[in-house]
Amino acid sequence: MQDTTELRERDICRVTYFGAWVNAVLTSGKLLAGIFGHSAAMVADAVHSLSDFATDLAVIVFIKVASKPSDESHDFGHGKFETLSAVIIGLALFAVGAGIFGAGAAKIVDVCNGKTIPRPGIVALIAAVASIATKELLYRQTRKVGEGYGSSAVVANAWHHRSDAFSSIGTFLGIGGAIVLGDRWLVLDPIAAVIVSLMIFQVAYEIVMPGLNELLEKSLPRDAEDDILRLVSVDPLVQDPHNLRTRRLGGGIVAQIHIRVPGEMSVAESHEITRHIEDRMHEKFGELAHIIVHTEPAN
Repeated sequence: MQDTTELRERDICRVTYFGAWVNAVLTSGKLLAGIFGHSAAMVADAVHSLSDFATDLAVIVFIKVASKPSDESHDFGHGKFETLSAVIIGLALFAVGAGIFGAGAAKIVDVCNGKTIPRPGIVALIAAVASIATKELLYRQTRKVGEGYGSSAVVANAWHHRSDAFSSIGTFLGIGGAIVLGDRWLVLDPIAAVIVSLMIFQVAYEIVMPGLNELLEKSLPRDAEDDILRLVSVDPLVQDPHNLRTRRLGGGIVAQIHIRVPGEMSVAESHEITRHIEDRMHEKFGELAHIIVHTEPAN
């Protein structure tokens, strides 16, 4: 049977490589549509797709590093590289959102100052529709793989795909409104770009904060710790589970706990109890979980 880590890396790289090729095609198509269709929103949308392509490459690099086994310099493996990748993706989204916001706001100021901006062409509208459909399908496919393997970086990348779909929805509404409603409403195109940038800021925040919490060694949520205590206490010989310490590590968790067992129990018997605890924990939290159980004699 293929090693779980190898299978995880293969599936993640496969969906990410596919996303990279899609983003490369979308970036080129949307940029051309924005230029020839005279749409600032579509050009901004193309830049967003370009950032998607860049983060696809970042995910591939970091996942390959994160999949490396433990070594002398990384006793717990390289899982934090995956978390770092998620944070980088979120920060890239912030930068993309800032760029789109600035460009859109500048266009709005130009209109308020009496300047005329070009009317968007139908080719930009068609490109927006194609982008919405393509990126939503890519989001669903990528998120399924990311959640299936517990990869924060891949889930973050999936949201990057969906933020591009959101961007294209805003672009579609802005371009469509500018085309249908006439010259007085051409400002809808840059307004759409600004609204999209605010959506991107929200998605970026939701990606960056969990990653930072993990890098800063934040404990697992209370319900996860309750699950750990429940799994530890299944064996009636286990008493007083205490000193539970938890954190995330890439696609897995680290959990350290102390338990008490009857003092007359042999080392072999107590080892068997801890082995069963580890098996239950791996079944619940996956093979990437690091479980440390310290046994003490009961009073």
